[in-house]
Amino acid sequence: MITGLGHAAFMTEDMDASLKFYCDVLGLKKAFELNNERGEPWIVYLKICDEQFLELFYGGETRQNPAPRQIGYNHLCLQVDDIHVVANHLRQMGVHLDVEPKQGMDLNYQCWVRDPDGNRIEFMQLHPDSPQKRA
Repeated sequence: MITGLGHAAFMTEDMDASLKFYCDVLGLKKAFELNNERGEPWIVYLKICDEQFLELFYGGETRQNPAPRQIGYNHLCLQVDDIHVVANHLRQMGVHLDVEPKQGMDLNYQCWVRDPDGNRIEFMQLHPDSPQKRA
């Protein structure tokens, strides 16, 4: 069912400082970026290894985001081989899906739940044409 860790996601207060730390200090490589529906910077993906990433969200105060969001942990993503099998299993186990299976802006299929402490968990099935597969 679960095939790996897709990514860990963090809200950053200062994207430049975060990129300097994760790329220049830790040696990760910038793989690609995604913009939101308005074309504004949204997420920077740093490649850890094949199909595993660190997602850095713009979260600090910016012109596009005058009200900063909580900085730090955002969600955990578990990679799966079939999003619908996973969603059905979760429902059968009595888990409420916050987001039903859908295709995201990166072409991947996803659904979302929360753990007992309220932490967000994304389940993601990679699409063959997604930027994660091409990175």
